[in-house]
Amino acid sequence: MPTKQIPTQVGEFWTSKQRAGHSLHEVSYRACYKPQLPAFFIKRFCKVDDVVYDPFMGRGTTLIEAQLHGCRAYGNDINPLSQILTKPRLTPPALSQIGQRLPEITLPTNETIDPDLLIFFERETLQELYGWRKYFRQKQEDNQFDRTDAWLQMVACNRLTGHSKGFFSVYTLPPNQATSVQAQQKINQKRGQKPEYRDTKQLILKKSKQLLRHSIPDYFRRDDARLFTESADQTTQIRNDSVDLVVTSPPFLDTVNYIQDNWLRMWFCGIEMETDKIWQLKRLKDWILQMREVFIELRRILKLKGRIAFEVGEIRGGSVLLENAVVEAASEAELTAESILINTQHFTKTANCWGVSNNSKGTNSNRIVILKKDTPT
Repeated sequence: MPTKQIPTQVGEFWTSKQRAGHSLHEVSYRACYKPQLPAFFIKRFCKVDDVVYDPFMGRGTTLIEAQLHGCRAYGNDINPLSQILTKPRLTPPALSQIGQRLPEITLPTNETIDPDLLIFFERETLQELYGWRKYFRQKQEDNQFDRTDAWLQMVACNRLTGHSKGFFSVYTLPPNQATSVQAQQKINQKRGQKPEYRDTKQLILKKSKQLLRHSIPDYFRRDDARLFTESADQTTQIRNDSVDLVVTSPPFLDTVNYIQDNWLRMWFCGIEMETDKIWQLKRLKDWILQMREVFIELRRILKLKGRIAFEVGEIRGGSVLLENAVVEAASEAELTAESILINTQHFTKTANCWGVSNNSKGTNSNRIVILKKDTPT
């Protein structure tokens, strides 16, 4: 179905400022959108206690915004790392609880380390990371892993690697992309650097203060969030006709390798995953077929007159506009394409550092197809 038949709006519908959202969002993840995007649609389509769902939840941006607006949060992602990054921020502990817990923890220092990781971390820092891994694993095995432990794991995972002294590693790629050992060797040589000791407890506390610096509404912490680790086209735990709004951004065509980008985080959290479980679709035809199956599933769980805000980027230099493919796949799943919204923004720091011009290659623009369920399941 050609998009020219569908009403299209173009403008700056939300701010381009990176830190205009709640501080709880400030956890890095590759290809995530700004919190203002889900907030825009939640305010437009939802009322308090409505169910907002993201079938590709990533770092949990949609879910956090849902709870900030008094809605129930449902989320799904095939990668278990997503739950580790999301769940603790839906029921965050008080900063006083974090400050009390950290001195109580004795990190084991007798773990055998992988010498390759010394490319990223100073030896004592690496020993602490192995100690954290053992601490979390032991608490889980003893059924004593509580929400404060989950928070500490999430923050430590977020602080593993980055490009400042606020991270556990030597200077490397931004925290949403873990480079390879070989590539890090080249970075170290080029910069004439070697890893220095980082106090992991101190940095975890510092980042916790940053994440919790904004006030949290009393209604935010609720126990009815539901998180799943399934393929987005097979979420049988979610009932028919139970979701009011879906806000999501799916894997794009061959642009992001989520396992490669997160290999150090997955190592830290003890996650082993088969690579073929995360979609890496290279042909547009395959992408449309896969999204069709997702839309069939979303239509099943969506309430009558419920909506989907499906965000896609401009890829391959603008030669492929995925909104066209979304409309085609959604139509085959008997969903109605209501409108297309293109949010355009001015230059961003990310755009400039990658040498990308304004609103090209999807770096600082969003293309969202608004879909509606018009007929009963």
